[in-house]
Amino acid sequence: MKLALTDDAREIRQLPFVDNTIVVGGINIGVLNRSEWAERIIRHCRGDKAARNKPLVIFAANSYVVTLFAVDPVFRAGFQQADAVTADGQPLVFASWMTKHPIPERSATTDLFHDVARAAAAADQSFFLLGATERNNGVAEAEIKRMYPKVRIVGRRHGYFTEDNEHEVVEAIRNARPDILWVGLGIKKQVEFVNRNIDLLRSVGCVITCGGLFDYFTPEIKRAPIWMQNNALEWLFRTWQEPRKYFLRYLITNPAAVFLLLTRTRTSP
Repeated sequence: MKLALTDDAREIRQLPFVDNTIVVGGINIGVLNRSEWAERIIRHCRGDKAARNKPLVIFAANSYVVTLFAVDPVFRAGFQQADAVTADGQPLVFASWMTKHPIPERSATTDLFHDVARAAAAADQSFFLLGATERNNGVAEAEIKRMYPKVRIVGRRHGYFTEDNEHEVVEAIRNARPDILWVGLGIKKQVEFVNRNIDLLRSVGCVITCGGLFDYFTPEIKRAPIWMQNNALEWLFRTWQEPRKYFLRYLITNPAAVFLLLTRTRTSP
């Protein structure tokens, strides 16, 4: 696995959405806690959509993303188009302790979603849910409505579509005009989808990528115990739960991510 960064990877994009950022594993990460992320997202969505050139785009970084960012130039270029990046993985929080401005807490999307949902309910804002299987997407919608009845879900769509019919998905989102579009298509595919269609989504307030978020609303997929989450061991629980999906990924990327977090973390962007 080649970890040498090309010159363009060192030109880390500034993130205007947050006041303070640090570089963690080579990626510019916002130094905010979960409640601050939620507050800023909702505040942004209260603005006039018609006056925007494009929606706010928020991606999430974990150890796997840190490795992809270093070794895949195409992924890196796409990921750098985000307006803000959250620390989805606890190892990134640990690495940030080496800087002058450590990240106050992990903002795992599976947790951040609930912070945003509570704030969105109070602000009468709407969601569109894109991703997962049709069954899991439907279960997620039902659970979100049960947990947050004041959140308006103006549309949903499973994530199994091709580029040939992608225009239909984008058109459905455009017509729904959600305040927040949650995109859970897998790390690479969701970044590509957002960047490919960002200019067509001006009726959306904010786009947040969320990986496997919707699956966690089903009874089959469980979160790791809190002690494992807090000690950067959630990857081990996920591997135990779905070994075919995660064993090889973590076997390859975890050592590389540790190296990157130790050597490419610094205070100044």
